[in-house]
Amino acid sequence: MRETEIIVSEEAGVRTLHFGSSWVQGAMRVARPFKLELAYTREMMLPLLLRDWSDRVDMSPRVLVVGLGAGSIVKFLHHHFPHWRLTVVEINPAVHAAACQHFRLPATGENLRMVFADAADFVDGSRQHFDWIIVDGFDPNARMGRLCSATFFDDCARLLASDGMFCINLLSRRKEYAVCQRYIEEAFAGQGMMLRSADPGNALMLAGKPAIVQGGTESMSRVDSTDGDDPVSDVLRQALARAPALKAATGLDLSPALHAWLQAS
Repeated sequence: MRETEIIVSEEAGVRTLHFGSSWVQGAMRVARPFKLELAYTREMMLPLLLRDWSDRVDMSPRVLVVGLGAGSIVKFLHHHFPHWRLTVVEINPAVHAAACQHFRLPATGENLRMVFADAADFVDGSRQHFDWIIVDGFDPNARMGRLCSATFFDDCARLLASDGMFCINLLSRRKEYAVCQRYIEEAFAGQGMMLRSADPGNALMLAGKPAIVQGGTESMSRVDSTDGDDPVSDVLRQALARAPALKAATGLDLSPALHAWLQAS
């Protein structure tokens, strides 16, 4: 594997990570290192509003994060939910070193585990179940490689706990976008939803056990229905009702994103 060029730059108080190209692989506002700077990373926290995580006090939620980048999502979850058990799979140890040195990624410990491996190999060989799987993995040219395959998504579905959540960031302008969507629909029996991100070119896709929404494969489409009974809209309205509590607990306000998705529905 060709060595990845890791570039860290800073402008107007925001530090960014690049892998030798113009694609932003992560960002941090230096004055607020545990906030989620990029819109799509905030939006990927939507599952916090779609399940009752409080019933896992005795058995802390197990979260698998595929792709470290600048560590924004990992830092946010570890900071606000320190008892949760995070497993992070990153193919390049140099990315981890950069996240520690420049982006204040916390040290590994009992509840923060780093695994240096190709995530496709990791999920293929793992027998551990996770309550939440978060996928945000790209190469320097924003390609997903083996992470865009039927086998990878089938393995992710297999590793989800009985009421687990799956969440992935996709780039809607890439050829892989439609291919990944089809594979995810097949892996999760057509149950889930697609949401356009406020970050241009990004899209958020969610699926789960049990289904996030009912209604078959049609519910996998992006939120653009004019049907007032759209099950995706029902889910978003329920999430909106829970958003103030999440904001009070973590400072993360998902209300603007939820309003935008509802307006598009």
